[in-house]
Amino acid sequence: MITAPFDGAPRPTAGALRLTEARTENPASVDVNGYLADLIEHCPFLLPSIRRDMTGWTVYEITPGSHRYAVEADLFYAGVQAAEWVRPLMGRPYGVLACENVVLVGHCEGAGHRELLAWPHWALKNLYAPVGVMFGKFTQGAVEIGRRGQSIPPPPFSFLPVRAGVRPLDPKFLEATPDLATALAVAADDGRDVFEHIPCEWKAVREWASSLPMPQRP
Repeated sequence: MITAPFDGAPRPTAGALRLTEARTENPASVDVNGYLADLIEHCPFLLPSIRRDMTGWTVYEITPGSHRYAVEADLFYAGVQAAEWVRPLMGRPYGVLACENVVLVGHCEGAGHRELLAWPHWALKNLYAPVGVMFGKFTQGAVEIGRRGQSIPPPPFSFLPVRAGVRPLDPKFLEATPDLATALAVAADDGRDVFEHIPCEWKAVREWASSLPMPQRP
């Protein structure tokens, strides 16, 4: 079970995810080494981050029989934990290299990993862009194309990367969501509680996220 710290106190979540491996730079439950070696040429920050032990991994497994909604909720709270780990690092030396990765393994009846990651990722991106935290979304085996048309190696597992935003670069990755791009371009982490104006329960967060302007596809 994940324990999500909100309002100054830990709050237990739905129990839909089991912690397989707590945060580590070298997870044993998933093989990251070969994948990261293939990614280095696509991300100039990755190798310096790895060398400084600033790329972390936390692995969660879907609890058998868990409902999709509960898995989404726990993924969201896991993302919040990762973001709150990254935030204080961003103001320190080499803080731009901070990256936490929330790994998802296991099966949920009626929903694949792509569907399970979608709403938590969307809500987290919108919550944390104003404080300069960037979220990504990678599904096991999915082929992605980079901005220059190059193929990005398919990940061997599904995960949400959570990292410090890079103002000169990251808004370009958010062209389909101009409001998000603008928020990230002027982001400043003033220590605010991102839940100051939004209830932290997943039902309320999901409703809020569904009211936001969706990506504008060409």
